[in-house]
Amino acid sequence: MTNPRSVPPPTLPGIGAVRRRAVASPSAAVTCEPLAGGSPVVVTPAAGADLDLEAWAAGERESVDRWFAEHRALLFRGFRVDGLEAFRSFAGATADGDPLDYRDRSTPRPELGRGVYVSTVYPPARSIDLHNEGTYWVRFPLKIYFGSLIVADEGGETPIADVRRVLARLPETVRERFRRLGVLYVRNYNDGFGLPWQEVFQTESREEVEDYCRGNAIELEWKAGDRLRTRQHRPAIRRHPVTDEEIWFNHALFFHTSSLDSEMRRTLLADLGEEGLPYATYYGDGSPIEPEVTAAIRQAYEQETIAFPWQTGDVLMLDNLCFAHGRRPYRGERQVVVAMMEPVAG
Repeated sequence: MTNPRSVPPPTLPGIGAVRRRAVASPSAAVTCEPLAGGSPVVVTPAAGADLDLEAWAAGERESVDRWFAEHRALLFRGFRVDGLEAFRSFAGATADGDPLDYRDRSTPRPELGRGVYVSTVYPPARSIDLHNEGTYWVRFPLKIYFGSLIVADEGGETPIADVRRVLARLPETVRERFRRLGVLYVRNYNDGFGLPWQEVFQTESREEVEDYCRGNAIELEWKAGDRLRTRQHRPAIRRHPVTDEEIWFNHALFFHTSSLDSEMRRTLLADLGEEGLPYATYYGDGSPIEPEVTAAIRQAYEQETIAFPWQTGDVLMLDNLCFAHGRRPYRGERQVVVAMMEPVAG
């Protein structure tokens, strides 16, 4: 377990008790225990129990709902998980409705069928920064599931961070400005970097793109050469739809130029200028986010990051509004699959 918190975390209502005790389990067939960093809570079959995760979950929805409501991050470990279909069935048994489609994409993510996707296709030697899924959409998943089917030879963890605690670590002046202004995402497509709009919106039709943008509060501008620019104004801080807690829920840092490695940043700025970058973020009024603010946000994420090594068959269930996730570099073959469930209108 890796937990780089260097200072005591802020005190938040309803958070912290799990760090001091095991979690009571109403099912005699499983045990629940928080990892050393407090999250996620690990649900495992009791000693000697041979449990199929899909079959067990079908009869324990009430228990899973209770644990999820209390802890927001659950790791199911040591169950029998017979591949992709078992993962898909578990998500369906512990969430309502059908999986969300991955549209308005920011990264390549092949679909394996029926709403299950390969975790982001990205060079193994590079990290993926912490983020909540779909913060720039108008409908985003409340629940997100990760299934570890093949474990990398080295690395490849999926770090997480409680964004309620991230928010609490930010200076009040920063919180207040983001509450007031929100965040603006500016994206450019077909400029030679990043994903083409055809892949992002999963269509070859400009008319379909325009219809999608109109229905999802996205401003768009067609440029010469089949290029596209979009602008999305979104809240940076939201209220959780179930608990009404304030949450830091945005891609303000993830899409910011400061998150690019220095060589890539120099190359893109030299070739495209800031106006042509594949992604850029600003305060909601279009003003730049100051370097000291991005540094404070980055530090808050780092202080709240928790990572654990995957085991084959692990399934991680997160409240997507409370927990950000990322990916660490790895060597060898790795396969983590993803499903997004229970859309929330923002």
